[in-house]
Amino acid sequence: MVPERESLRERTPAGATAASRPRTRLDQPLPRRRRFLPEYDPEAFGRLSERIARFLGTGRFIVWMTVVIILWVVWNIFAPRGLRFDEYPFIFLTLMLSLQASYAAPLILLAQNRQDDRDRVNLEQDRKQNERSIADTEYLTREIASLRIGLGEVATRDWIRSELQDMVKEMEERQNGHRHDPVVFPAERSRGRDADDR
Repeated sequence: MVPERESLRERTPAGATAASRPRTRLDQPLPRRRRFLPEYDPEAFGRLSERIARFLGTGRFIVWMTVVIILWVVWNIFAPRGLRFDEYPFIFLTLMLSLQASYAAPLILLAQNRQDDRDRVNLEQDRKQNERSIADTEYLTREIASLRIGLGEVATRDWIRSELQDMVKEMEERQNGHRHDPVVFPAERSRGRDADDR
């Protein structure tokens, strides 16, 4: 008896009792639970509800519904008494219209919910695209600003010519003692910015 108790202790983890249920293995799928309700594909049902809601919102549906109601009323008023199936208060017609409305409203709401989900996904994608566009625009703005700063520091032909003339003047003044000679590098154009310096 004692060896059996020891083997039982080895098999059961600490804190568990022998009456506890066996451990489930994580590497094996659980058996499917039994369902008492019928199963359906929510995506297919959603597409069907959208088609019905789209049809209910058309003029064709209103015309056909009006024709059916007029035929119903005319038949139950003017047909022989034995062939009438819904007498004057038209209780059965009221029941049918209430039944149609009670199904139409949830189907329309389901279609609207699906459309809201699609709009939410599209809005999220648009928001991400806008964030990427803003980031790209800021990057390009920084690059253009750095190019402008870099171009502002580029030496033009006229600036180099004027610097060289100043250096030549300084050298001549040092050699000849403040004598003004003609310009060694005369400007070919006006002192304004050259078209080629851009």
